[in-house]
Amino acid sequence: MKTLMVFDFDHTVVDENSDTWVVSGSFVFCAFRCLPDQSLPDSVKHSYRKGHWTEFMGRVMNYIGDQEVSPDRVRRVMETIPFTAGMTDLLTFISQNKSTIDCIVISDSNTMFIGWILHAAGLQAAVDQVFTNPAKFNELGYMEVQCHHSHECGRCPINLCKKKVLELYLSEQANGGVEYERIFYVGDGGNDLCPTSCLRGRDVVMPRRGYTLEKLLAKLDGQEDETSLRARVLAWSSGADILQELKASMQSEAVPVEYDT
Repeated sequence: MKTLMVFDFDHTVVDENSDTWVVSGSFVFCAFRCLPDQSLPDSVKHSYRKGHWTEFMGRVMNYIGDQEVSPDRVRRVMETIPFTAGMTDLLTFISQNKSTIDCIVISDSNTMFIGWILHAAGLQAAVDQVFTNPAKFNELGYMEVQCHHSHECGRCPINLCKKKVLELYLSEQANGGVEYERIFYVGDGGNDLCPTSCLRGRDVVMPRRGYTLEKLLAKLDGQEDETSLRARVLAWSSGADILQELKASMQSEAVPVEYDT
């Protein structure tokens, strides 16, 4: 029996939104003329439609490509994004205990941003799988971002239902003989609410203190319907809070923990 750690990425693992960092960060880091007035043009900014963020980011990356910003410059910008306090220690601990901890990321970012960020920090070994929007650079050097999947959930953005992703992952793991003693779901945003409804009573949902998910979970308190919450709720302010709870859970289950010496 193993522990499963499920992480959102933006404003959870990292302390910013990776999608917006690529715009503001490109100016701070590269200090060149790719984005006039350090901003997107109104024609791009005003093209956003609620629930269609991934399509919007496709237009953003197309505009950045039009400004002849190279893939290497984009990557260097993403590698400067700050991690949330305590997250590198938490992910390092997870990477040192892979025999007892599985770890996945479910994010509305994209494969290239997350891969670059984790690799630059030397933390890619902590994460077993990343479920996010596929991205690649085409032959012209423009980044193309696609929707992760299609779904029929009316509560989630059109490109990603995190509950559907988590349920499918758990089903595939069970078919392979892997059962989880406890699941920790760590997130911050509104799109992290949906997957919490498939957690069990022995699982823990950990919303970032002061962020949207914590407020939405408070509204669910006492409800008895398909959105009711069975998992224990424990808010966090830093990765150290999560690490403390993870270690306590592993010790209570009498699972051997490996430490570097």
